[in-house]
Amino acid sequence: MKTQKGTFRKLFEVLGRQKLIFAVSITLAALNVALTLYIPVLIGDAIDCIIGKGNVDFDAIITIIIKAGVTIGLAAISQWLMSICNNKMTFTLVHDLRSKAFKKVQKLPLSYIDTHPYGDVVSRVISDVDTLSDGLLMGFTQLFTGVATVLGTVVLMFSINWKIALIVVVLTPASLLVAKFISDRTYSMFKKQSETRGEQTAFIDETVGNQKVIEAFCHGDEATEKFTEINERLRKYSLRAIFFSSMVNPSTRIINAIIYALVCLVGALTVISDPLFTVGALSVLLSYASQYAKPFNEISGVITELAAAKASADRVFDFLEQAEEISDENNTEMPTAEGNVKMDNISFSYTPEKPLIDGITLNFESGQQIAIVGPTGCGKTTLINLLMRFYDVTDGKISVDGYDIKDVTRHSLRENYGMVLQETWLKSGTIRENITMGNPDATDEEIIAAARSTHAHSFIKRLPQGYDTVIGEDGGNLSEGQKQLLCITRVMLCLPPMLILDEATSSIDVKTEMHIQHAFARLMKGRTSFVVAHRLSTIKHSDVILVMRDGNIIEHGNHKELLKAKGFYYELYNSQFAN
Repeated sequence: MKTQKGTFRKLFEVLGRQKLIFAVSITLAALNVALTLYIPVLIGDAIDCIIGKGNVDFDAIITIIIKAGVTIGLAAISQWLMSICNNKMTFTLVHDLRSKAFKKVQKLPLSYIDTHPYGDVVSRVISDVDTLSDGLLMGFTQLFTGVATVLGTVVLMFSINWKIALIVVVLTPASLLVAKFISDRTYSMFKKQSETRGEQTAFIDETVGNQKVIEAFCHGDEATEKFTEINERLRKYSLRAIFFSSMVNPSTRIINAIIYALVCLVGALTVISDPLFTVGALSVLLSYASQYAKPFNEISGVITELAAAKASADRVFDFLEQAEEISDENNTEMPTAEGNVKMDNISFSYTPEKPLIDGITLNFESGQQIAIVGPTGCGKTTLINLLMRFYDVTDGKISVDGYDIKDVTRHSLRENYGMVLQETWLKSGTIRENITMGNPDATDEEIIAAARSTHAHSFIKRLPQGYDTVIGEDGGNLSEGQKQLLCITRVMLCLPPMLILDEATSSIDVKTEMHIQHAFARLMKGRTSFVVAHRLSTIKHSDVILVMRDGNIIEHGNHKELLKAKGFYYELYNSQFAN
């Protein structure tokens, strides 16, 4: 219960900036209820005007009909305006939550993104927020009017006949207790439903994104089997949640029907025994008894929807409350770097119990080309992550031109790097938009010059609209080599003072790679460059070669020095070029 209160408290905090609309909605709800409760009084008066043979007061009935018409019209208008307010509140809340969630993605540390399925994050931002909005919309629409109707009918029923009113007031809340009993047991099912839906979205995202690999390794049956298992669990949780929640309305209706029958019986006996209690008054009481019971049915439905909304809200707020990257808004803005990089006794591990990098001290001068080689999993890419501050060192410090990178803003640090990874990333848009991502003000001449230097211009011109060709997410139908050429062109256009090339030409044919290496040589001249490579032929002319194994730098020097030392680098080199 404490957790639920906390979740709804957070929701009302998000709604805080809509206090005026919230107040207007409640006012309209009260007005709508007052008008709705006045209609049975008019009908009761009309009934009393026609009781008795030859005792029909047509003038009074016409007056009542006019009043009823005006009252119904005003009630309809207030209901319409209230719906507008409720929709605005709900969808503004959805807009705010989704905006916060998307901004949260930009602020989360890379460690969170690396350890959580992308599909689950998408499910929280899309599906769970949708479920939350559906529950809140029903809550705003029916909860306020329901509570106001209950309070209004109680007062009016006691003013007409307190004995009959007492029967209604004492017995009707039983339906709410039944609804509460059932909803408490459906919450866990709705929660499991939301979690499993997120798991399913993550699996579908993973499968669709890697369909070629699945088909290449004939893994389709296994993937289908796993999806079937997840889908079956989702079906089971969904059916249980819907089954138990669907019991709420029939249960409460049975109780309310019994109460209505009791009011009819006691009311009829009272009309016979009490001359002051008219048939019109009985009709008003019956109408109020029905209206008093109806909100309990609606509120029970709201409780069921809110149980689903609560389960989704928990997941949304759990995501929004994840620890963000340490803020650097008060840090120094780093100027354009010369490229002097120093690592002073740095250590790092992804998990405390498994050390990776331990006590590395290195000093690189501006303009040097530093190659990083070693077997898979030795820490090459981790070292790049630390240079870019995707992760922070756990001990020691890394400095650029004397600035501790923890003391400068990440934005200004990363502006000084140009980065090309083995994994390409292209967004939906034109070829031009993808190339100019780091330099949106580049001219056509500069874009073409950069593309020519990477030998991407020729294949771009063969595309249907050239540089204005629209490609889909992650490059669409472009080959891996073409996508990598576009990523290299993107860096060529930026001309940053420092470069990071992590297997930047792994998907490119040897002939094109030779041309790109010449372009890289021109680009890297005078720029500090960090090159991660498995093909040692591409880094023979590097100023410094760092040889890593198990997170440690076991050798460093230039190509000739390392071959002469006949150590681990010598073994790596000979394994590639022994023949």
